[in-house]
Amino acid sequence: MRIILLGAPGSGKGTQAERLADTTGMTHLSSGDLFRQAEKEGTELGKLAKSYMEKGLLVPDDVVIKMVLERIAGKEVGVILDGFPRTLEQAESLDEALGKDGVDKAIHIEVSQDELLKRLSGRWICRQCQKPYHLVTSPPKMTGRCDSCSGDLYQRPDDTMETAMKRLEVYFKQTAPLVDYYRKKGKLVQIEGEKTIEAVSKDLLAKLHWRRDGHTR
Repeated sequence: MRIILLGAPGSGKGTQAERLADTTGMTHLSSGDLFRQAEKEGTELGKLAKSYMEKGLLVPDDVVIKMVLERIAGKEVGVILDGFPRTLEQAESLDEALGKDGVDKAIHIEVSQDELLKRLSGRWICRQCQKPYHLVTSPPKMTGRCDSCSGDLYQRPDDTMETAMKRLEVYFKQTAPLVDYYRKKGKLVQIEGEKTIEAVSKDLLAKLHWRRDGHTR
């Protein structure tokens, strides 16, 4: 199977991608890993992608797609693409490159904006020992103090409410057309993402009709 995993920052998409890969044996391929692996191996595509990144430029879609095709070649069980495609144009180009039926499924982990903001803006770090906390899922015993060393807790600029809102604005603007694209193709799988990690994983496997013998029904 060739699966696209869609989800806003804070939706738990990365966690679910890893769990799905562990359960099914599929290869989890994130866009960041794609570039790092290609650069590490010194492939021609890796060198080309690096030349763009060093100049602060986005790697062209056709280069990224060639890298994706290179990485998924020979993956018999399947692949989970995480972080690509990000736009409608990328999705169309990927389907064209894959040929025939394109990707098999696009899984969209749905989480409300209010919940996403809670998750994204609740992270705090100990200034002394760098232990992470989350005001919703793993709060400190004493407000503003680290449980381990009693150091002050602070919030990184990337974790503020303002930054979280900007990140989500960009994501929803890019991804809404992508969700519609896969829905019209009959390939969209909607997953309720505000449950526990275990419950979301269970729903995901059920909707993919994944059997214990490693095949779909």
